[in-house]
Amino acid sequence: MEYRKNIYEVNDGIASITMNWPKNLNAIDMDMVNELLSLLDTCESDPAVKVVVIKSAAKSFSAGGDIGYFYNNIHAGGEINMDDLIENAGKVSLKMKKMGKMVITSVNGAAAGAGANLALSGDFVVAADNVKFIQAFINLGLVPDTGGTYLLSKSVGFARAMELCATGRPMGAEEAKELGLVYQVCPKEELDEQTMKLAKKLAAGPLVAYKSLKQQFFEANFRDYERYLTEGEAPTQRVCISSEDFKEGVCAFMEKRKPEFKGN
Repeated sequence: MEYRKNIYEVNDGIASITMNWPKNLNAIDMDMVNELLSLLDTCESDPAVKVVVIKSAAKSFSAGGDIGYFYNNIHAGGEINMDDLIENAGKVSLKMKKMGKMVITSVNGAAAGAGANLALSGDFVVAADNVKFIQAFINLGLVPDTGGTYLLSKSVGFARAMELCATGRPMGAEEAKELGLVYQVCPKEELDEQTMKLAKKLAAGPLVAYKSLKQQFFEANFRDYERYLTEGEAPTQRVCISSEDFKEGVCAFMEKRKPEFKGN
């Protein structure tokens, strides 16, 4: 597979997947998702890969969905069907949790919507001090996808997860660390250095034990994750996408005004 939106390299047992589509801040679109799925499969099957790092070459980790695409489709009168995108974005998060190799997400700048939940799917999250995690879906009349509701509920509990998802407020790196979502916070200038330091430590560790440990944690915490993605997340997001509130949220965002939701 040819990779247009990601750079892939393996050095000293560490596979680096670098999202590199700055023109829309690494939006989680079908091309990006399909490339990530393919690359994660490559990492899983390659015995030379001991640890996986997912990071960004853009000024932000990922802005989430491609709102400009939605906006143009709405004004063109076209149907917006995101079933495949939602399904495959969920598969990326699920694959990160199920694969037998440790996954580090190295996060800088904004990680919004699906981009936030991609970041939080890592086994270890290393965040620059300028990071903002944003469950931005609600501002568009949507609900979280890419596992967001599930991952947050498991990590920080119902009340805080509900607050973050229902308000869409930005959460800084230090708050995320205090909540247990982030392993390490460092100055943005040191992000690559600190990420690679952790990756090298894990790559030198007991890989069979790490694989088994991930299997234990999956069974203990994520056994019903796939069911949630297909039966809980995808159907509810489909309902929201078909609403007038979604159209209003997208238009308001692109037109830089406050949305006027009608509840339909």
